[in-house]
Amino acid sequence: MTVPRPTSPNVTVIPVRKTFGNRELTQETKIRVAAYCRVSTDREEQESSYEVQVQHYTDFIKGNPKWEYAGIYADDGLSATNTKKREAFNRMIDDCMDGKIDMIITKSISRFARNTIDCLKYVRQLKEKHIPIVFEKENINTMESRGEIMITIMASLAQQESESLSKNVSLGVQFRYQNGQVMVNHNRFLGYTRLEKNGPLVIVPDQAETVRRIYREYLEGKSTRKIAQGLERDGIRNGAGRTKWHDTNIAQILSNEKYMGDALLQKTYTLDPLEKLRKKNNGEVTQYYVENCHEPIISREIFTRVQQEKARRAAMAASSVERRKQYSSKYALSGIVVCGQCGQNYRRIKWNNRGCRSVVWRCEHRLNDGQDGCSSRTVNEDDLKNAVVYTVNRLLLDKDAVMNAFRTSLAECLSTQSDISVSEIDLQLEQLQKELISKALSNEDFAELNSQILDLKERKQKILSDGVRLKQLKERTNKIMGFIESRSDLITEYSDTLVRYFVEKIHVYEDRLSVELKIGDSVDIVL
Repeated sequence: MTVPRPTSPNVTVIPVRKTFGNRELTQETKIRVAAYCRVSTDREEQESSYEVQVQHYTDFIKGNPKWEYAGIYADDGLSATNTKKREAFNRMIDDCMDGKIDMIITKSISRFARNTIDCLKYVRQLKEKHIPIVFEKENINTMESRGEIMITIMASLAQQESESLSKNVSLGVQFRYQNGQVMVNHNRFLGYTRLEKNGPLVIVPDQAETVRRIYREYLEGKSTRKIAQGLERDGIRNGAGRTKWHDTNIAQILSNEKYMGDALLQKTYTLDPLEKLRKKNNGEVTQYYVENCHEPIISREIFTRVQQEKARRAAMAASSVERRKQYSSKYALSGIVVCGQCGQNYRRIKWNNRGCRSVVWRCEHRLNDGQDGCSSRTVNEDDLKNAVVYTVNRLLLDKDAVMNAFRTSLAECLSTQSDISVSEIDLQLEQLQKELISKALSNEDFAELNSQILDLKERKQKILSDGVRLKQLKERTNKIMGFIESRSDLITEYSDTLVRYFVEKIHVYEDRLSVELKIGDSVDIVL
């Protein structure tokens, strides 16, 4: 049996539809072409500059009769490591998705993106819309078969270049830090400005007076909230030029060492050069402390006193059961009246007991947890005040013994002074810093040297703090001794000054008050 031979199949060739974007390309259709331009800095070559690129692509697109000009998208002075802040770039992608652009031309991959992930993401996103990107320098068209392979390779190289550049910049910054070259952003920096781009910090007189006011009021006992409220009430502007102040604004000003003429450098560092993520430096990278690098607004003594006062308030707040309660120094007795049963502070409250209104002090533990937490007694404020007056009068009745006790206490404190001076430490620091810079330049390990420098700085700070503390002690002792000598009669009325001069703590027991004095003695008053 003979099988019939099949006839030749009839094949019709269907030509490829030339599409750009969402449109089919015909003889009459013009390709809507846009260009993307970007320069990173104002130091690039003139032929790569922002203005030249914009003009070049405008002429280039309009000079092709088959193309329709779809615009120039240009970002000036922005990094390409990510696309979050490139407004023109993001607008261009949106226009592509909306069908307004058929093709994009750009100079190179490094101009488009130095982040491989971002680059491939947008290449593929546009490829799905049949929108090619033409990279002139690399001669790559993303719609061609070799396009994505070349893009991956070239973008990876561009990313490595960006990371290397970031490291070089960081090394340059660290070298300037090691040489004491301070770079401080003066924008929104209350109290200072710069007359020249890289010039020294210059004091702004009216703003400096605001800074001094903040430090002064804090030492006078005001909380950060009270200080902020006072500044708002007086219409005083902050570093951003606004009259709205926050507690955090005040806290930052009170903690900023630059107000005493120093600068701690590298408080933050770049965690990821591609995402531009910055993190607070908690010892992960080297820091540099530069002293006397610009004119101070606040004296070193006042700055140190403020830090001590902050530490005192923080310690008092930490010992409180009510952790969220903010510190308040409105009353001299705050933080001084202590429960003899559980050790917690007493707090001032206005009491309305069966129609009888009075001001009393009660243990915070009992206030929070009731008598199950602490069964300590409630103390009338008048009893506390009378105890202070009684105690001070006891001192006035024995002036000679009290004066001798204060002199002895002061002499003991003076005997604990350091055996090395600040100037001697400065000489050691200067020598060690020279050695550190030498090792850093020759790529030697300088971790041990850095540790020695930090230890010396801590020692110097302790000597300075001790010096301020001793000076305060002398001043306070002289005031107290002067007060005692000037009194020819006994005290008849309570005042906060009496508490601040003489009283260290008042311990409340069930049957008595024990007033602990700053000279180390104590007086018991039966309730």
